[in-house]
Amino acid sequence: MSRKPVRHDVDLAHLPPLTEEQEAELAALAARPDSEIDFSDNPPLTESFWQNAERGRFYRPVKTSTTLRIDADVLAWLRSQGKGYQSRINAILRREMLAALRSRNAG
Repeated sequence: MSRKPVRHDVDLAHLPPLTEEQEAELAALAARPDSEIDFSDNPPLTESFWQNAERGRFYRPVKTSTTLRIDADVLAWLRSQGKGYQSRINAILRREMLAALRSRNAG
């Protein structure tokens, strides 16, 4: 039997209203003291964990396709470095964007 994937789009700005049952469950949870929360499956993080932590390790920005006009010599230089020239273009632009944002926020 083949299964078709089901897709649901959720408009976060216009969520459906909660049912009375959902509101009652949320109210009961909010009324419980923190001492009743079971953290056994979520132990506290130690300093050694944070020493190896990486910010944004799994973050993948949304990509968009665009048309861009680049000088031929610049494109040839990027391509001469091997596969991934589009990723290099993106990395160069991101580096410049972050530098501009840092300088704007510093001043």
